[in-house]
Amino acid sequence: MSRSRIRAFSPYSKALRSFSTGISYFKEVPFSRMTEEEQQLLTEQRVVDHADVCVVGGGVAGLATAIRLKQLDNKEGYGTLRVVVLEKAPDMGSHIVSGAVLEPRGLRELFYTDDGIPLPDDMVTLVEEEHMRFLVPNDSFPVPEPPQMTNVGKNYIVSLSEVTKYLSERAEKLGVELYSGISVDELVIDDASNSVIGVATKDMGIGKDGVPNDDFERGMQFNSKLTVLAEGCHGSLSKKAIKKYNLRDGRNPQTYGLGLKEVWEVKPENFKKGYVGHTMGYPLSEDVYGGGFQYHFGDGLVTVGLVVGLDYKNPWISPYQEFQKLKHHPFYSSVLKGGKCISYAARTLNEGGLQSVPQLFFPGGVLVGASAGFMNVPKIKGSHTAIKSGILAAESAFKALQKQNLLKTVEEVEKETILKEEAEERGDEYTPLDGATALELRSYEEAFKDSWLFQELYEVRNVRPSFSGPFKLLGGLAFSGLVTLFTKGREPFTLNHHNTDAYITENAALHPKIVYPKPDGEISFDILTSVSRTGTYHKEDERCHLRIPSQDYGLHTERLYKAYRGIENRFCPAGVYEYIPDESKKDGVKFQINAQNCIHCKTCDIKIPTQTINWEVPEGGDGPKYQMT
Repeated sequence: MSRSRIRAFSPYSKALRSFSTGISYFKEVPFSRMTEEEQQLLTEQRVVDHADVCVVGGGVAGLATAIRLKQLDNKEGYGTLRVVVLEKAPDMGSHIVSGAVLEPRGLRELFYTDDGIPLPDDMVTLVEEEHMRFLVPNDSFPVPEPPQMTNVGKNYIVSLSEVTKYLSERAEKLGVELYSGISVDELVIDDASNSVIGVATKDMGIGKDGVPNDDFERGMQFNSKLTVLAEGCHGSLSKKAIKKYNLRDGRNPQTYGLGLKEVWEVKPENFKKGYVGHTMGYPLSEDVYGGGFQYHFGDGLVTVGLVVGLDYKNPWISPYQEFQKLKHHPFYSSVLKGGKCISYAARTLNEGGLQSVPQLFFPGGVLVGASAGFMNVPKIKGSHTAIKSGILAAESAFKALQKQNLLKTVEEVEKETILKEEAEERGDEYTPLDGATALELRSYEEAFKDSWLFQELYEVRNVRPSFSGPFKLLGGLAFSGLVTLFTKGREPFTLNHHNTDAYITENAALHPKIVYPKPDGEISFDILTSVSRTGTYHKEDERCHLRIPSQDYGLHTERLYKAYRGIENRFCPAGVYEYIPDESKKDGVKFQINAQNCIHCKTCDIKIPTQTINWEVPEGGDGPKYQMT
């Protein structure tokens, strides 16, 4: 295939066109004003590698896809299928955040076992006791648990980041190629077929001014027959694929929650191994969906957290500060008092359910896991569903590769290796013998609709949207109780979600300002102390990955501050956005982005009312380095 037929869906090229129309806070250099050498560096031909399947994202969904593909290849194929997993985190699992109480069904299917959980004993804690409470200030009342939430004796408390590390080891033993510290920021499109035929990794060494530094390194291109987008919630490539191929046509918009959590070492007398507690009510108001949790696991560890639905209207709400308030409630403080916080994390999660799941396939690619939005909200679980989606995608892909005779024998692989080496010696670009075949896996969508995954989501499809009705929290509780206990999905209707979480946000003048208490430094903490516990790192001279129009901070302030009074520094759980008092400015403030604090939660991209913050991947290996999350 000639290079002229291939183009890249590049956020950088799009940004280049806008630089000439405005000046950013740190003044990026327009492409047209760069030296000829700098322009050549940014546009030089990439090194191209070829894989059969390229998975973007090394979470449980992406790893499950890769594992099942190699299982099938080693059993029914020739063992030669090249499956590559590209992960932006510095280490496998270090960008993974979840509660997590893990339902073992997906893992059992992945590893062909009927009982227990196929993980090391020291990695899991069986749930032995659980309660659900409705909190009011300084007190709580028991609430009946829906059967979908029952965990005792069957589900396990885990650190999902540790589970992910373990799955990566299992994948590698099967022959999957794993590359961490690699950010992928482009879909490579074949113009002739309008198919995704691969991805390109992010250029390294671009300075804050947008100009290549001395350590500049051009990204690589990975061509493949199938690109699996497994980036997690609101992935940057998934967002582009959904828009380009209209994958949300006929589907509801996605709605999201922001999950914040800490891991504590608690005093022995406060620890109850295998205990799970969920709460609703305080500190959230009745028109804000969400709830808290505490899980006791391992050797004296307690995970405590809060999930806040991002469809709240009041821009004065700070999910981070609500979490700090939650910990002072006796239900939580009685456990945490005298303990030590060792880790903090935050990440958005999909809450839309079945009606917000987009079309799962597009020419040359598929969406799996949280990239598609498979979380079961009433269960507060998404890992088992993510794993199942990876299994379904892998099985559909392997069948398609078999049907189209795209599985290569050992002899064919050896022949291609020789041809590739000869091409490199001549200085030519190598093209595989089977060309740029791009799979279109309609069969994956069909397999999803025939699976227990679809049935599980269908049964609870009306629970989450019921909380957005006129009766708010109490109405949602009553309706969801009816659905989970009695009708179980047999309702002759499907409730729809509102518009996007950004759209629903109201003007600050319509709501009273919320004044949050100061942290005490023992149970509650200031936001920078929490960020320091994430291990977050971004290269000092790196180009800002949080993109606003023309990087014009003054224009951003003009558009947002008067109406929303600094909503960015309240919805962000990492202190990335600030409005600093400055009397010389029209609105009396100066907007600032502290990109080095970013923990990759994606809240800004989702919640900003004007939809003028675009979260892009930073350089590979940057961001948080979570432990036990």
